Amino acid sequence: MVTFRLADPEHQLAGVRLVQDVRIPGDRLGFHRSGDRWELVIDRPPVNRMEYLLELRHQDGGTETVLDPANSQQVAGAFGPKSVLEFTGYTPASWLSIAAGSGNFTEVDVPVDALDATVCARLWSPEGTPHDERLPLLVVHDGPEYDALASLTRYLSAGVAGHWLPRLRAALLSPGPRDRWYSANLRYTRALCTTVLPAITGRVATSVRVGMGASLGALAMLHAHCQYPDAFDALFLQSGSFFWPRFDSPERSFPYYRRVVGFVTGVHDGVRPPSRSVPAVLTCGMIEENIENNRLMAETLRGRGYPAILREVPDMHNYTAWRDAFDPYLTELLGRVSR
Repeated sequence: MVTFRLADPEHQLAGVRLVQDVRIPGDRLGFHRSGDRWELVIDRPPVNRMEYLLELRHQDGGTETVLDPANSQQVAGAFGPKSVLEFTGYTPASWLSIAAGSGNFTEVDVPVDALDATVCARLWSPEGTPHDERLPLLVVHDGPEYDALASLTRYLSAGVAGHWLPRLRAALLSPGPRDRWYSANLRYTRALCTTVLPAITGRVATSVRVGMGASLGALAMLHAHCQYPDAFDALFLQSGSFFWPRFDSPERSFPYYRRVVGFVTGVHDGVRPPSRSVPAVLTCGMIEENIENNRLMAETLRGRGYPAILREVPDMHNYTAWRDAFDPYLTELLGRVSR
């Protein structure tokens, strides 16, 4: 069982509600008053860690959403910080404790007329790497967010220093208007594969290329592979937003839902996946909303001859979950394609 408590000695609050994404039924989220505090007891959800907020309802009817003042443990996320509980059995990624250099960064801004925008990339490489050293390239959608919220280059630095990752580079791509660009947008995909990637590989020598992304960023990487089969030699797709009407009808309000569904339908119908199959590793929280469409996508890719595997993790749709899946799953993929 998990117990939440919030002190309210002056009875300023009219109600308290748990805000969470671990799929607890809505009728079980309300706190009850117990003397000078509010309490909620729930069964432990089937995850190893839980991010949450508290919604406070004031006597005048106003509400606000806040961090839990009784819990000092917090985590940064795409939509701001959240309180977090780490349950028995959860262990943070071991590489977080490894001392390693930060590596070198180079900014590359690529003007793209077709997008009427500039695609910004941060190129990471191990310290002292010359530009003409031919190395694998990890191309990452939402790259700066992955780095800030999931410590991606810290993972790469630790792996290269410890020799459990090959020497490699990473191109951290800024998302721009991500909902529009990452939603199976042919214009963005064309720009990525015919303008942005050549600009990057013109700056540094590369060997194999691995496409990586989470949520819509994962969808966009799969879309890029399907449109330009030679762009990437492997895919690492986390909690992909592979919207499918049977599982994702609540997403119909997303402005590009029909475009995403059209592309995903083509993949499942055998129209989209190219004959050049590449290794694909998918990760997804075992109870998150995207799990069913990820299971179906992994099954479809395997049916098309892809060496594809889905790794289900005991967490949800957040950067810490994606971070904790880097090792061993991204580690194994990078080692495999870099041999």
